[in-house]
Amino acid sequence: MTRIDRKFAALKAEGKKAFVAYVMAGDPDAETSLEIIRGLPGAGVDVIEMGMPFTDPMADGPTIQLAGQRALAGGQTLQKTLDMVLAFRETDDETPIVMMGYYNPIYNRGVDRFLADAREAGIDGLIVVDLPPEEDAELCIPAQAAGLNFIRLATPTTDDKRLPKVLTNTSGFVYYVSITGITGAAEAQAADVGPEVARIKAKTDLPVIVGFGIRTPEAAEAIASVADGAVVGSAIVKLIEQERPVPEILAYVRSLADGAHRA
Repeated sequence: MTRIDRKFAALKAEGKKAFVAYVMAGDPDAETSLEIIRGLPGAGVDVIEMGMPFTDPMADGPTIQLAGQRALAGGQTLQKTLDMVLAFRETDDETPIVMMGYYNPIYNRGVDRFLADAREAGIDGLIVVDLPPEEDAELCIPAQAAGLNFIRLATPTTDDKRLPKVLTNTSGFVYYVSITGITGAAEAQAADVGPEVARIKAKTDLPVIVGFGIRTPEAAEAIASVADGAVVGSAIVKLIEQERPVPEILAYVRSLADGAHRA
């Protein structure tokens, strides 16, 4: 079992829903980014989703695009992101970390080398949004063999014909994208999300976590009430962009986590 598997098993035993927080590695700078990441578990975060800065993040909206640009401008690299995970693991060996990003930096490093380095650093899972199931042999299957979960996204356009393909080789959890479009766009609605989550859960035993369009504790609670948990990214990254103090950012994260945990 990975840390992700253990975390969801523990949450299920407690009758709790998960709260997942996304932050971009190296944003606004390496030191502040690590301070925020180290503070997330204490703010109630069950799983950390860490963005890999990339020049062409096609699934992301302006907020996360700009976060990636700030990180890259500050010198953040894939190696520095791995080093950040290693630094985090010096004081926390329990909280799962999912690395989210795009295939180009991984391909450039070399799949075998990347997977070995990711495992050594303490990464537990991958979300690589530009690799469809048809390309599982490229990264998904090697990642599973290396002991990392490979987490797939399902969307409102993933119909019943496509869904089994999406779920094949997926592990850890299924990330349901609540809206059609990019991150940070429309607001997620529990009434729309609930039936879609039920449709996915009828085809898999994996937890289904919902992200995109969640900005308030009330929204986190509403979404988590119809799923196995909620993900918030752009709303947190927006506070980082505004250069809010780290304690203020973590207090906001705590409010979101409390909302999800009330569900």
